[in-house]
Amino acid sequence: MTHPAPTNLKMRVVEARSLNPLIRMLRLAAEDGSQLPGFTAGAHIRVQVRLQDGAQDWRHYSLINPLARADATDAPSEYVIAVRREDSGRGGSRFMHEGLQAGDSLLIEAPKNDFPVHAGGARAVLVAGGIGVTPLVSMAASRKAAGAPVRMHYAGRSRELMAFLPELQALLGDDLLLHTDEEAGAPLDIGKLLDGCGADDLLYVCGPKVMLDAVLAATQARGWTHDRVHFELFTEPVVEEGDHAFELVLAQSGQTYTVQAGQTILDCLIDHGCDPMYDCKRGECGVCATPVMEGEIDHRDYVLTAREKAEGNVMQICISRCKGKRLVLDI
Repeated sequence: MTHPAPTNLKMRVVEARSLNPLIRMLRLAAEDGSQLPGFTAGAHIRVQVRLQDGAQDWRHYSLINPLARADATDAPSEYVIAVRREDSGRGGSRFMHEGLQAGDSLLIEAPKNDFPVHAGGARAVLVAGGIGVTPLVSMAASRKAAGAPVRMHYAGRSRELMAFLPELQALLGDDLLLHTDEEAGAPLDIGKLLDGCGADDLLYVCGPKVMLDAVLAATQARGWTHDRVHFELFTEPVVEEGDHAFELVLAQSGQTYTVQAGQTILDCLIDHGCDPMYDCKRGECGVCATPVMEGEIDHRDYVLTAREKAEGNVMQICISRCKGKRLVLDI
């Protein structure tokens, strides 16, 4: 299997600035000064980063546009992204926070959009949690530019940690509803949020896994159809209680590896020189779907249906694991 060949762009950091203690904003321009490929609201770029162990990897960052102008992202001279520092990660975010300064060069892949906002007349209800606000800024601007109805619920631990708040207040006015755990003394009330939605509203959710899981559970309990709920997850796989090492067997090649408790199957394959197909690394896109010949799957993705998960013959190797001691993949 081969990862689809992307278009790589050589970029220069024009500005690198901390928006708050956790989030850093970067403005990027083409190294040769040329115009950049256009993008639509919800799009992201992949940025090549250097990890703590010196290895290189790629990280996704949403493109941010707060301008309610129809042509704002058609042929931009710069891309704007924001990065939340994650000290418990492998070092990608630390590289973006500490390893890059204005004037530095880096490599990115051209924009791709797996999280588009619809262009119809139904109201878009945007639900942002923490750094998950980044793609929704562009969505809010796009809807405003089109004169289309939009509302945003923006949740964070405190106002001081909520990036792009002034831009969103100017852009949305009364259509921006803020929630801070610090002021409310509790997480965002998903039930109350859904109570305020109309029958034709479309939901766009981006934030931490706990918030996304709560929204999906609540909308499913209310009988919302899948085409009404769109989402993107801003987190990498985390070690959960009970995670353990297991044997991974590749049936076609006969190779056998050990997937450690704090390692994904995908990363294990990459570390051993394999070239699996993948994209999001968060269980959202479905690109890394892999046939399973033997083993009980611990499904953690957001792609497969309940029936597909119950059948147990395919898994998303970027995030799902094995419940037992041995897993055999048809690769």
